[in-house]
Amino acid sequence: MMEPTSGHHSKFPPPAVSVRELEKVYGRGSASVRALGGVSIDFDAGTFTAVMGQSGSGKSTLLQCAAGLEAPTAGTVTLAGTELAGLSESALTVLRRSRVGFVFQAYNLVSALTVRENILLPTRLGRVRADRQRLAQIAERVGLTNRLRHRPAQLSGGEQQRVAIARALFTNPDVVFCDEPTGALDSTSAARVLDLLRESVDIDAGTVVMVTHDPTAASYADRVVTLADGHIADDLSAPDVGTIADRLARLGARGADGSERCTGPSPA
Repeated sequence: MMEPTSGHHSKFPPPAVSVRELEKVYGRGSASVRALGGVSIDFDAGTFTAVMGQSGSGKSTLLQCAAGLEAPTAGTVTLAGTELAGLSESALTVLRRSRVGFVFQAYNLVSALTVRENILLPTRLGRVRADRQRLAQIAERVGLTNRLRHRPAQLSGGEQQRVAIARALFTNPDVVFCDEPTGALDSTSAARVLDLLRESVDIDAGTVVMVTHDPTAASYADRVVTLADGHIADDLSAPDVGTIADRLARLGARGADGSERCTGPSPA
């Protein structure tokens, strides 16, 4: 059985997310595509991990399965001490809402709601009383104290993404999953967003798992895991931008000889 890779080898605290022999196949028969081929990995609590790879490498599929947004074909995911496979859809929804934060490239804000209402949405859906002090604290950290009454359409892209981060952090989740959070942003806005994610680890002892194609974004992480053809190809501790770009270029060159797996439905 493949040994899981982990950012560090201490047994305590347990990993925020633990993945074992994870497989994901899209489609059936001759049209099937294996997006993940038996991945085992731990994402340790209090760390920032970047997940990288060529298009079709399985990086977004790994994130979706680890976050409980997609069910794997085989293998297990344990998130915040709970094995996801044993949960009903309603229990999984509650777990995601209370223990997990999400930040996507497309922001996923509700246009009819104000910034304040968007940030508080997880607690509203969970019928939990909102902590006003926590709201003020988070709004100040992301630089949106004067924007709480605005709607998303009145904000820049960078501001909208900061609302999404505030929403993700508000419930103090065990882990925040980010899929290309800076993909639609200019470099200045991207740096602000990455600083906020870094702070959530350094200040709040949170856990961040981020899919990105950008070596500069990945350099904010403690650890960079690279996937190729649905398997872990590289696992680097605190690499700099140059090292990350070099490893990605090597993986790309290796795939250029025809060995790069063709992509299927959304296994990116």
